[in-house]
Amino acid sequence: MENAKRTMPYRVETERLVLRCWEPDDARLLKEAIDSSLDHLRPWMPWVAHEPQSVETKAERLRVFRGEFDLDRDYVYGILSRDERLAIGSSGLHTRLDEGGLEIGYWIRASHVGRGLATEGASALVKVAFEIAKAQRVEIHCRTDNTASAAVPRKLGFTHEATRRETSRDADGALHDSMIWTILAREYPTSPAARAAVAAYGAIGQRLL
Repeated sequence: MENAKRTMPYRVETERLVLRCWEPDDARLLKEAIDSSLDHLRPWMPWVAHEPQSVETKAERLRVFRGEFDLDRDYVYGILSRDERLAIGSSGLHTRLDEGGLEIGYWIRASHVGRGLATEGASALVKVAFEIAKAQRVEIHCRTDNTASAAVPRKLGFTHEATRRETSRDADGALHDSMIWTILAREYPTSPAARAAVAAYGAIGQRLL
């Protein structure tokens, strides 16, 4: 993934969204999105067990995200409205898979679920993964009972490759089964994600896509 490390976009624009590298001064936006969505997120996101957090703690966490991004270790994106006044959620292209693979994760604030925004954001990151990062494989993992999350890879042409038993924890520490959805580089050109209208920009604003 050396090419990805040199060129991964810091900003991605879709029809309704801006996905960009989090900045520490986004802490209040992120906190508001999470605090307003705790009941919605608690069944699915184990990190909600540590919420709510202070703005200062959130800013420190975003410093870590930014540092990891700058060092090409992991790529966490804020999902924001087009005017960037509202944090709609968060996503990422994660490097925890084997070489040549990237994993997409996502969550959407409670007030904006059911609008296709997770699919729109994930579609953009699939495009980035294959056309910019030159990934060979992209995965999405989600709980077997999270039908809304599973609908995203299904809509984007992923294949349900496997179900792993008791590999996902909820905020209370309980174990759940998890699905692995995959799409390969050779499958991408005919997928819905390949047709997504996306603009992507590097760290100094250069157009990448």
